[in-house]
Amino acid sequence: MFPLRNVKRSSTDADKIQHFLKQAQIGFLGLSSEDVPYVIPLNFSWLNNAIYFHGAEEGRKITYIKQNPRACFTISENYGTITSPIPAKTDTAFMSIIIEGNLERVTDLDEATAAMQVMLDKYVPGYYDRPLGRSHLDRYVSPLGSKTAIFKLSAESLTAKEKEEIPDRMFYEGRTVQNDRA
Repeated sequence: MFPLRNVKRSSTDADKIQHFLKQAQIGFLGLSSEDVPYVIPLNFSWLNNAIYFHGAEEGRKITYIKQNPRACFTISENYGTITSPIPAKTDTAFMSIIIEGNLERVTDLDEATAAMQVMLDKYVPGYYDRPLGRSHLDRYVSPLGSKTAIFKLSAESLTAKEKEEIPDRMFYEGRTVQNDRA
């Protein structure tokens, strides 16, 4: 593991990190096989110190995972641009997390159902009138004819970085350097 180079951007607030991981919408799964990288955006859930995602039982992602289960998952949210009359001091308010570990297919139906329920609660809160049934995951076949596979990336390492917003310096359309110099 590489040490964090810009330590002043390190985020160590465990509650803030947990909240971010539970609410962030898109993560990027990084895989590698035979020195060829492959990064794909995914919906995900965060549960029990692990990232969960689902997809077809076949395809490039599955081939890469079978060849090399080591993976990296990156989540990032941009909160806006922080202005400065000095161009080199213009910055971005953000939070990002990188998780590294080994991927494994979830074969326990209770664990898979729990992870997918967390995902449904995150992306469509209150939409369904009852919890996801185990039988749904067991029987579901996609319109392309593939069963759904659930994967878990247990966090062997987790690095969080952030730059908080500076409310009076956030860019908005129409704001100019002349406004800030006045």
